[in-house]
Amino acid sequence: TGYHGFMCEATPVISLEQDLERRDLTINAMAQDDSGNIIDPYGGQVDLQNKLLRHVSPAFGEDPLRVLRVARFAARYASLGFKVAHETMMLMQNMVNAGELQHLTAERVWLETHKALTENHPDVYIEVLRESGALQVLFPELAQLFGVPQRPEYHPEIDTGVHLLMCLQVAVKNQLNPRTRFAVLLHDLGKGITPKDILPRHIGHEARGLPLVQTLCARYKVPKDYQQLAEIVCVYHLECHRVVELQAKTLWHKLQQLDALRRPERFDEFLQACKADAQGRLGWEDKPYPQVEYFRQARQVAAAITPKDLTNASGLTGQALGDALSLARIHALQQFKKHYQQEHHAS
Repeated sequence: TGYHGFMCEATPVISLEQDLERRDLTINAMAQDDSGNIIDPYGGQVDLQNKLLRHVSPAFGEDPLRVLRVARFAARYASLGFKVAHETMMLMQNMVNAGELQHLTAERVWLETHKALTENHPDVYIEVLRESGALQVLFPELAQLFGVPQRPEYHPEIDTGVHLLMCLQVAVKNQLNPRTRFAVLLHDLGKGITPKDILPRHIGHEARGLPLVQTLCARYKVPKDYQQLAEIVCVYHLECHRVVELQAKTLWHKLQQLDALRRPERFDEFLQACKADAQGRLGWEDKPYPQVEYFRQARQVAAAITPKDLTNASGLTGQALGDALSLARIHALQQFKKHYQQEHHAS
């Protein structure tokens, strides 16, 4: 079992054809001699022409990581029209059913998944893992999103899993970095465990999702900065959607919860992930999302007022200074909100 469960032999008696036979896919099982002749005993060139990702031999089944690698290749070459061959998908399903994926280390699963998030179609990575059954084994929190309904007035695509795939497509379109794409991937995990009696509404899914994000990140030893961004996107993405409606005091409170003043880069990643969530809906892909600029400007307004401004004027220190600073920032945000509403109403 696993990818150590076989003997390795690397001696001159091993032929080139024997070596190529143990490669993963036919398109990776070709060689070239000194004269430029292509050695292709397993049909790699034909599969290239037909845009098929096909396993070379039953030896494919010796390494469960190959299930993830095929899914990642599918994500990389989907834009060129490549598909996983039917017989290869069946073999992958058999490997999953045989429990082979249980022998993968957390580090290898994370490495392949991280690579997949950098591809042009990370949504295809999720789809291939789902079709093979690997998603249910490795990422059950994601697998259970598929088939869960949402309110059609907010989500014309209805299916929560389809929404997730669309969000990933928007994340790629907007050229978001891998950390932000990971946060997009996990932002709606709470919808997978919404009580059936309140469907298709998902009241409280943000809070329900947080423990699932933490569990998944712990399972695969996800880097702390990736986990922290995923957590705040999970918990606060709805707050971003309705940020224009928030009163100044609440707006300041949200900026504090997001640590926006001290972590501007992460705050911006949060905003971009929320935009991907908003646009990852059927017919909403090109809909404006002014919340990003509004929240960003609100942060700038609050950050422009510093402790130094108040100490120079009043000599306040300690808790009194902190309280005065919050009040000054809330007042500034009230003015910002008022000005925005006037401008918005006029336009």
